[in-house]
Amino acid sequence: MSNRRLGFIYGIAAYLCWGAFPLFFMLLAAVDPFEAVPWRVITALGFCLIVVTVIRSWAPVMQIMRSPRMFGWFALSSVLLYINWQLFVFGVVTGHIIETALGYFINPLVTILIGVFVRKERLSRAQWLAVGIAAAGVLISAIAYGQFPFIALGLALSFGLYGAVRKQVSEDVTALTGLTVETVVGTVIATAQLGLIFGLSGRLGAFEHGTEVTIPLLLSGVVTAIPLLLFAAGNRRLPLTYMGFLQFITPVLGFLTGY
Repeated sequence: MSNRRLGFIYGIAAYLCWGAFPLFFMLLAAVDPFEAVPWRVITALGFCLIVVTVIRSWAPVMQIMRSPRMFGWFALSSVLLYINWQLFVFGVVTGHIIETALGYFINPLVTILIGVFVRKERLSRAQWLAVGIAAAGVLISAIAYGQFPFIALGLALSFGLYGAVRKQVSEDVTALTGLTVETVVGTVIATAQLGLIFGLSGRLGAFEHGTEVTIPLLLSGVVTAIPLLLFAAGNRRLPLTYMGFLQFITPVLGFLTGY
């Protein structure tokens, strides 16, 4: 199977998973979104560490950790990803699923524009026509939403920039290696966030809502890691503009869920 065809398979699978995310994270509605995301990051790191250990793939992880340039790029992608996760979970558990879907309708346009103007990828006339139609639809949807879509814009910009950074530095880095480094950095942020919450409130209440919430919370890391691994694998094999067009799968499913 060709490299590009594999890229399409990985990309479509990732976006189908992300399209179903609102259904999963609605199970965590009882958890403070600013506490849910740190646990999501920490459990994702646990999953990555187990897999890396089982397949004995520590060497490439340590190689990135020892390279200031590579580690710096992955630290940047980790921060962008963390912002995206926090905005998404906040939007879902506070009842703004339609706005999160709008964000992921804007996101492909951001990705495509980065691909064209930064990476100098070329679009055909038909593809430019498709981009124009999509942009018009997004603009109409944003106006119809009736308020300024802060969450939507934050989601679009954070993930669009995340994809561009990963494309810049990870074409020769496996999906698992890159995600492991990202979750190491993310766990530092997550730990600090949990510490701040505990310092302000004197408690961490994520696991006080029974097994029906605790189990999904503990599984959130695995649920998070799998589509990210698929995305990274697809992103390595396809131009950013192609990934941008595939991204419309996610908001369509998210919009249907919110509706």
